This record gives sequence, structure tokens and C-alpha cells, in this order.
Amino acid sequence: MMAAFDLSCRSGCGACCIAPSISSPIPGMPQGKPAGVPCVQLDEHLGCRLFGRPERPAVCGGLRPSLEMCGPQEDGGVYAMRYLHALERATAS
Repeated sequence: MMAAFDLSCRSGCGACCIAPSISSPIPGMPQGKPAGVPCVQLDEHLGCRLFGRPERPAVCGGLRPSLEMCGPQEDGGVYAMRYLHALERATAS
């Protein structure tokens, strides 16, 4: 298991805006979003258009980047996508 570190969100990843399901409303997605579907607030650079804004869902703000979740910087989010898909499967009801 990798140690968790305080990391910044990595550009060009977007895994946390694609892999997990979000059950709370998101502007443009009033029913939330299913797992594996990109959030409509994900921009062309894989950044969140709502980052730092009050309408950003609390679940998004609570999902903090960590080495354990994000993996190596140079893999372009592949590790993070696999990790978050596995976490989603493990917590699906």
C-alpha cells in the first residue's frame, strides 16, 4: 500500500470526475452521474469547471488527491482510474 501524501490535483487526469458515481445533483446533471460517465463540468483539459465554487458537490470536495489513489504522476491517470473503478465496485450497493 502506498503512503498518502498531500498532493495537488494532477492536470490531464480527470479520473475522479469520471470513475465514481455521484448521487448528489451537479449543475447540468440534476440526478448526479453514474460511474464511468464523465461529469459535464469536466473541461477539455480534464479540469473541473466548478472547482472552488459553492455549487461543487460536497463529495467532490471530499475526494482529495493522494499517492495511494492517484499513483505515479507520469501515467496520465491510468492508475487513478483503475483504483477509483475498483473502489466504486467495492462500495456499490
